[in-house]
Amino acid sequence: MGQYLLIPIIFFGLIILISAFFIVKQQTAVIIERFGKFHSIRQSGLHMKIPLVDRIAGRLSLKIQQLDVIIETKTLDDVFVRLKVSVQYKVIKDKVYDAFYKLDYPHDQITSYVFDVVRAEVPKMKLDDVFVRKDDIAIAVKSELNEAMMTYGYDIIKTLVTDIDPDAQVKEAMNRINASEREKIAAQFEGDAARILIVEKAKAEAESKRLQGQGIADQRREIARGLEESVEVLNKVGINSQEASALIVVTQHYDTLQSIGQETNSNLILLPNSPQAGSQMLNDMVASFTASNQIGEAMKKQKPKKLD
Repeated sequence: MGQYLLIPIIFFGLIILISAFFIVKQQTAVIIERFGKFHSIRQSGLHMKIPLVDRIAGRLSLKIQQLDVIIETKTLDDVFVRLKVSVQYKVIKDKVYDAFYKLDYPHDQITSYVFDVVRAEVPKMKLDDVFVRKDDIAIAVKSELNEAMMTYGYDIIKTLVTDIDPDAQVKEAMNRINASEREKIAAQFEGDAARILIVEKAKAEAESKRLQGQGIADQRREIARGLEESVEVLNKVGINSQEASALIVVTQHYDTLQSIGQETNSNLILLPNSPQAGSQMLNDMVASFTASNQIGEAMKKQKPKKLD
């Protein structure tokens, strides 16, 4: 009978003995209470406590943690905006007692301070300034939180304003303004490009006409030089200047007819163009040049009258 009673006692004793040992993980702190009163703080490793006397009151992580807080507030230009503030914090290793016993809900405490600071800073700024100065908001939150939470054993590592979300209608209006501004800039660039194109085209046309005029002048100069040489050649074979000039004109006339005939799509008709027109034209040209020369000679022989 005594043996049967000994087995439960041994089993119960083993359970108590095993429960006396516990393990604390890395970057974790364990709070030990004895009869409901704080006794000690245990860091990472294997530890022992007195069974039925000591108990583990709680565990606190010493790692950096992050809390995201969403705040809706109004800007200086009466625009409602939602901000997401991310707070990175950790429990100070030497102040685990304060962190565990002074605050029941640290997340709520941090959230309250974030709300208070953001709703004090953002209403001083216009919407555009909120986007530009979001780092200033984050610094103000961190400064306020550090001062308040350090007393409770929490160190604020960093605060970040990770999102700024205005009202949907405001975003749509901002997009329209941005689109209009870009369209205005695009129109200005297109106008400048068109103006430059017109100016360059005008310059090109002016240069083309200048070169064309120069080419025509050179062509006429060469034609005159060729005619002069042709008259000299004809004079050497006994043809006078009037006949030579008439012959050259008639030759150019037939050269023109030949050029027109080579163009299959030409609609130009040169008159006169009959076979008998050549001799008639030659006679007319010789008579015309002869008459011109005679008039010139007569005008040279006339003496100017003396005034009384």
